[in-house]
Amino acid sequence: MDNTVQPVDAETIGSEWVRLGHDDPLPLDSGEELSPFTVAYRTYGNLNEARDNAILLCHALTGDQFAADPSPVTGKAGWWQMLIGPGRPLDTDRFFIICPNVLGGCMGSSGPAEVNPETGRPWALTFPVITIGDMVRAQARLLDHLGIDQLFAVVGGSMGGMQALQWASDYPERVFASVPIAAAARHSAQNIAFHEVGRQAIMADPDWCGGNYIMQGTKPRRGLAVARMAAHITYLSEAALHRKFGRNLQNRSEFTYGFDADFQVESYLRHQGSSFVDRFDANAYLYITRAMDYFDLAQDHGGVLARAFADTPVRFCVISFSSDWLFPTAESRRLVHALNAAAANVSFVEVETDKGHDAFLLDEPEFHDTLVGFLEGAAEHRWGGGAS
Repeated sequence: MDNTVQPVDAETIGSEWVRLGHDDPLPLDSGEELSPFTVAYRTYGNLNEARDNAILLCHALTGDQFAADPSPVTGKAGWWQMLIGPGRPLDTDRFFIICPNVLGGCMGSSGPAEVNPETGRPWALTFPVITIGDMVRAQARLLDHLGIDQLFAVVGGSMGGMQALQWASDYPERVFASVPIAAAARHSAQNIAFHEVGRQAIMADPDWCGGNYIMQGTKPRRGLAVARMAAHITYLSEAALHRKFGRNLQNRSEFTYGFDADFQVESYLRHQGSSFVDRFDANAYLYITRAMDYFDLAQDHGGVLARAFADTPVRFCVISFSSDWLFPTAESRRLVHALNAAAANVSFVEVETDKGHDAFLLDEPEFHDTLVGFLEGAAEHRWGGGAS
């Protein structure tokens, strides 16, 4: 297998893209600036004449902008294809869906795998460390470019939910509704710990080359695969793992008394790891996990989470899943209590499921019904009916 890696640009992969910040650099939380920077994105549906029916869809850690059409890298269906389209929860007959690849990503937006315009070489670790707030500021510049002053909603799961909350906090005048799903207002110590295991696995791979593997023609496949394996365990519940695999053996009737994948769950995790390295950049994984680690809305507001949403006009729908131990319901309740303290308009639903954190990506009817109901109610409140 060819282990060489080439920078991926949005034009090559068939994504809409725009290069911004030529005359107005993007300020970053680290104190650095980006100028210019690229945002790659996909759109679904049509922007109405009033330009007020847009929904910003924010992807999770390993997601991308191809939410409702096949990935140009893997050919697999979009990660929310079942939810986007005519008559579906994100109804493209009513709404204009915008899904950008995050800043720091590896599917066309500016990130460590992209080319630094000043040097003509991949950024690698010279790319500035970014935050969820930086991602949102880049998205706001994209909306400015598209001529969209206010979003009907910001919707996202996991890291996408963090972005939905950051949007509501930083740009309340530009967001009518916010739907954070399977998310929290901060990254926990346990989650930071899992991310650090993944980062160390990547950096311990000799093919990482101090982050300069693109120029060296290598790729830290083993380290990135281990990082993915460790993270993927957190996306599932014990019940889901038991239901899918139990202690079943993989294509054998007895133990090998060796270190091959005796168990089905081992084979599954190895497949998850090996397939991941073909579609994701190792340095981008470092950057995006670090952005999630830094996320703490309360810390940004004197340690009081309610202050992040003071006098907010935004309508919220907070959704959690009962078996999600990565972003447990307790974190969603903490968020809801803060929103209540800020006198925000907030709905909260805990979906009963044994599918774990990944439930927001799966066929979960109660979740889908909740999303439809909230968006219908928000549309009624805003327009007295469907999108104008």
